[in-house]
Amino acid sequence: MSDDYDDLDDFRDEADQVVLELQDRLGEASPQPRLEPVRKAVELLGDPHRAYPIIQIAGTNGKTSTSRMIDSLLRASGLRPGLLTSPHLVRFNERILIDGVPITDERLVANWRDIEPYLGIVDRELEQAGEAPLTYFEALVVLAFAAFADAPVDVAVIEVGMGGEWDATNVADAQVAVFTPIALDHQERLGSTIAEIARTKAGIIKPVATVVSASQSADALTELRRAAELSEATLAVEGDEFSETSAVGVGGQLVDIKGLVGHYTDVFVPLYGDHQAHNAALAVAAVESFLGGGSTALDSDVVAEGFATVTSPGRLQLVGIEPTVLVDAAHNPHGAESLAAALKTYFNFDRIVAVVGVLQDKDAEGMLRAVEPVVDEFVVTFAPSERTTDVDDLAAIAVSVAGADRVRVEPTISTALEVARDDVRDTANGAVVVFGSITLVGRVIEVAAEEGWKPAS
Repeated sequence: MSDDYDDLDDFRDEADQVVLELQDRLGEASPQPRLEPVRKAVELLGDPHRAYPIIQIAGTNGKTSTSRMIDSLLRASGLRPGLLTSPHLVRFNERILIDGVPITDERLVANWRDIEPYLGIVDRELEQAGEAPLTYFEALVVLAFAAFADAPVDVAVIEVGMGGEWDATNVADAQVAVFTPIALDHQERLGSTIAEIARTKAGIIKPVATVVSASQSADALTELRRAAELSEATLAVEGDEFSETSAVGVGGQLVDIKGLVGHYTDVFVPLYGDHQAHNAALAVAAVESFLGGGSTALDSDVVAEGFATVTSPGRLQLVGIEPTVLVDAAHNPHGAESLAAALKTYFNFDRIVAVVGVLQDKDAEGMLRAVEPVVDEFVVTFAPSERTTDVDDLAAIAVSVAGADRVRVEPTISTALEVARDDVRDTANGAVVVFGSITLVGRVIEVAAEEGWKPAS
């Protein structure tokens, strides 16, 4: 393949073209509740998703962080994992990691060329049947499965896109099913109650699988238990079979984890927020289940290394200093509650200005109410998406929550950031916090890098 290209810039151009071709498909905001087209595509490719064992992660919040923790623990154990997460923050390649590294443009292009003819076969069959062609996410899942088989990987860590039962990732049979906290989100597609949403997510539980779950509401846990019993799967729940305690530390936190088998003390996790300690315990339980069937403890050095090297971009990530700028991917009330709790517990800022942009299908009022007690001022802007909430509409919601004297409207992201940074610059210990939409967080990460807000580490 290298003969077709003169340098890496050609690979970059070709990779960008792959992303454009994916974007021409029906977007991730409109998932199709079906599995058969994806099954047909992977069958035509020789079932690449059966070339390695799978750990699958579903839930409402914490999926990406937990997935990345599992991936890091597996690498520390000497395995070569593949990791599929979504969405990306800056570049598409972030979604498919092989042995901890985003897929290269060269491999992305090669794998896409391999699968494209087969996607075309399925697309034509769907069109003849009067159905929509494979969506962006369905094609992405097929691409990831093929890339992992081509790498090859020892195990794949697969984050569910939306829901579970009919999510494209569910064509695979996971040996370990992992559930992060289940809360209200995407109600228009998953159901209006926690029980309905949990029922859909529980669809990833396969016969005789091992299931590990974060602490859940009674309604959600009932659905998970029912699905596990019907599938003759074993279920371990945080607070019963495993648990954790944490304390604030410099640059993160120290966590004591009582796993399914092992007890791991003073584990440094370089991430902020009590929710990340819960994610860490869940990741340990998942890896204990995968590597030793839940009967063998992990080596303490493996746990220490796995967590010491873990990253979770966009999750209370420091992207700027002088003044401090943090970005967080909170995009629903449950996530915003975790953000507010972390800001209160892990930092001692004198003043916090929040830059917020929200997509139309999200509970903006719920998010703003969650963070209002810890935020001094809101700068309302747009989220880089055609589905963004109009800034004036979002400002009206913010005013109803925080009062007109604490809300400012800045229609452009660059101006919103400039205003917010200027506001806290003269404060002894002030900070800007950006949240509300992953697309907004991704754009701010780009701006921070372009403008050099933080020295290169």
